[in-house]
Amino acid sequence: SSSLSLLFASRMVKISVVADNLKTMTNAEKRGRRQVMLRPSSKVMVKFLQQMMKHGYIGEFEIIDDHRAGKIVVDLNGRINKCGVISPRYDVQVGDIEQWVVNLLPSRQFGKIILTTSMGIMDHDEARRRGTGGKIIGFFY
Repeated sequence: SSSLSLLFASRMVKISVVADNLKTMTNAEKRGRRQVMLRPSSKVMVKFLQQMMKHGYIGEFEIIDDHRAGKIVVDLNGRINKCGVISPRYDVQVGDIEQWVVNLLPSRQFGKIILTTSMGIMDHDEARRRGTGGKIIGFFY
């Protein structure tokens, strides 16, 4: 039976890199870890982490190039309560951002929704300032 389970293990497909990594990070944070290794790395993942770092939800992170998909080591600081992705990546217009904030975040004071826009990946406040909508990637608070 072990060879059978091995067969299935090799067939398991990563659906969403970002979703998996954010889940891993939330779990590590819940367990009180200081660091967590995320893999594989992706451009979107790096941009997401940069936003989290900018707002102080994580410490530094380091991208490790292993000549494969890459790994990211993130320093946690205990500030993440939850982070996750929104799948599918819904289209959000500037006017609708407020409704998403109300639905996803616990309060207006903290937490960010990350959007991918024609001006790059940014949080919902910046998108609102720049007057642009986009597709929603995920959130953290």
